Amino acid sequence: MVRDLVLKNRSCRRFYQDIKIELKTLRELIDLARLSASAGNLQPLKYILSNDSQENSLIFPHLSWAGYLKDWIGPCEGDMPSAYIIILGDTEISKSIDCDHGIAAQSILLGAAEKGIGGCIIGSIKREELRKVLNISSQYKILLVLALGKPKETAVIEQAGQKGDIEYWRDSEDIHRVPKRTLDEIIIDA
Repeated sequence: MVRDLVLKNRSCRRFYQDIKIELKTLRELIDLARLSASAGNLQPLKYILSNDSQENSLIFPHLSWAGYLKDWIGPCEGDMPSAYIIILGDTEISKSIDCDHGIAAQSILLGAAEKGIGGCIIGSIKREELRKVLNISSQYKILLVLALGKPKETAVIEQAGQKGDIEYWRDSEDIHRVPKRTLDEIIIDA
């Protein structure tokens, strides 16, 4: 059921780094993105896949992790993603990428959740440094990076506080707590 996949698909930021995700699996996830909706059906997205530890080590330093967790700089060795998908916009197909990358990222992560793979959409990227280290052509706009791996943490949804506090946090047992607004709070009667 789609609802079960959405509930299972929580941002994961710590992984079993030594459990490799096969290239075949990454390609299957990209196929879900390929089959997803695209504005004007232009299909301007391209992807870089990495499941190689050396290439992963080039990608990792150019990402920022979990902005609300001020005392945590990101996963340490052993907890890092075992794969990445970099979502690019091909500017020769379209100069502006409206929502395609969000749709694609969600399709990929729902497919990953179905396979027992955790993931995190990262938009806080040192784009020019990543472009340089991976030799990404200026034709491609770096839109998002998806960090993937076998989850090494638990995330739980809870109701946002009365003051509307939506900052995620980790409790004393290292459970990642994700406050969500209620359904009634987000539906506006017209």
